[in-house]
Amino acid sequence: MGTYDERPWLPRYRDDYPHDVEPEYPSALAMFSAALERSPDTEIVRYFDGTLTLRELDRLSDQFAVALTDRGFEKGHRLATYLQNIPQVLIAVIGTWKAGGIVVSINPMSRTRELTTLLSDCEATALLAEEDLFGQVAAEVVPTIPSLRIAWTTSPLEYQTRHDERLFTGMERTRHEGTEDLTEVLASIGDRKPEPVELGLDDVAFLGYTSGTTGPPKGAMNTHRNVVFNARTYRDWIQLGPEDSVLGVAPLFHITGVIGHMAIALLIPIPLVLAYRFEPGVVLDAIREHRPTFSIGSITVFIALMNAEGAQREDLASMTRLYSGGAPIPPSTIKAFSDQFGLYIHNFYGLTETSSPSHGVPREADAPVDAASGALSVGVPVFSTVVRIVRDDGTDADVGEVGEIVTRGPQVVPGYWNKPEETQNALRAPDGSVELKTGDVGYMDAEGWFYVVDRKKDQINAGGYKVWPREVEDVLYEHPAVREAAVVGVPDEYRGETVKAFVSVRPGQSVDPDELIAFCKERMSAYKYPRQVELMDEIPKTVTGKLLRRALRS
Repeated sequence: MGTYDERPWLPRYRDDYPHDVEPEYPSALAMFSAALERSPDTEIVRYFDGTLTLRELDRLSDQFAVALTDRGFEKGHRLATYLQNIPQVLIAVIGTWKAGGIVVSINPMSRTRELTTLLSDCEATALLAEEDLFGQVAAEVVPTIPSLRIAWTTSPLEYQTRHDERLFTGMERTRHEGTEDLTEVLASIGDRKPEPVELGLDDVAFLGYTSGTTGPPKGAMNTHRNVVFNARTYRDWIQLGPEDSVLGVAPLFHITGVIGHMAIALLIPIPLVLAYRFEPGVVLDAIREHRPTFSIGSITVFIALMNAEGAQREDLASMTRLYSGGAPIPPSTIKAFSDQFGLYIHNFYGLTETSSPSHGVPREADAPVDAASGALSVGVPVFSTVVRIVRDDGTDADVGEVGEIVTRGPQVVPGYWNKPEETQNALRAPDGSVELKTGDVGYMDAEGWFYVVDRKKDQINAGGYKVWPREVEDVLYEHPAVREAAVVGVPDEYRGETVKAFVSVRPGQSVDPDELIAFCKERMSAYKYPRQVELMDEIPKTVTGKLLRRALRS
């Protein structure tokens, strides 16, 4: 038996953590039904001054399912959501499952080319889009998708009456040719109930499209097993109960939002606080008003809250459990956040293909920082999960040796939608079993803690020396004036490639590029420190808060 099969990280678990867990329900829809039966009057959504109870969500999702099937939607068909964080997402998700369908969550920042690619790839039967997104983008795409027969629109102005000017100024209700309004569609169904459907653990619940950083986007088939298992992982790892509530800062189209916001809220059940899209002042007000206890978001969310005007320690006092994932976290940011708010941000690590976390820092533990690289640990593998570090030749790396992170567990998706070759390459072990080659590079220390060094493709080769952007970024974050930093390799006549940093500065601070170069030079090997620094007002990011190194390179 190899090092990894023995799970040397298990001693890092809390005494009350199980080593292995099973999905508690035969499908995510059964998980919802059980919550409804236990607690029908739980407010499952809080959206500004509006709420939805589980009982109301059940009625609306019944109407949604009946309306779909009336229009020819069948078991296994795909409904695409093109929405921000609004209550209609939950209505669409539960309603699609009740119709036996698969939800395809599409980034609302997608434009014509991306939307066309995704709707074509999944052969969507139905689309639910926000009115403004339909007008700006989807109207010209929908007629080009032969499979698409149902187009519904809805507005973020629904389900609340506050109309916060910071988000909704100038937004008006609009109708588009060839579409139906969701509210009218649901009202027309009345009390009709959908025919019961059989959904099992191996049926696909969501298609989560990977961000396409390594080629065209691929639809990861997040099954009901993946959803139910990792909802339980969140609950038991973070130790959430009926007295808790979730602040929805991650986008609900993203796997973190799907599992770490929506699925966990439906499992327990507990309220999910939504605020349309992330605007620091609005989110701060939502925390003050609704007093949520848990959230998970990208580290850029927490940086933004630190820098939000008027943010006080007591504002976040209800947030007793904070987790971050999706992008590397500088230890200096964890410390700065803790100094300001008295709250420790724990790490989770996972991918769309692992249905959110495969690793986490146990509750009430602090993640160790690697003395050599300054990297913060992403935690240890979660329940029922075995993670290996693998060399280029496929053999297991030794403790402390850097290699590719390879994950096996009930949260790993069985494949990519209609992509057998990519499934075989990324998601199959030599014996044919499901195992994910993540494309992330890292190592495990002697205590079983894991560290992510970087994406394989982000490594910089400067004159034959290998530089990981993460390490340079972590040093930059130690400078008091630095708000955000992203490091990339750029062409260099002498070194082939050299290190360039893009930096945004904290409000009220100033720094010049030469000062930052000198700061890094004092603290790093000569081949690592940035030779160029460019100051920016805002570093480009994905909607999930990952810094877009690809955009910076170009």
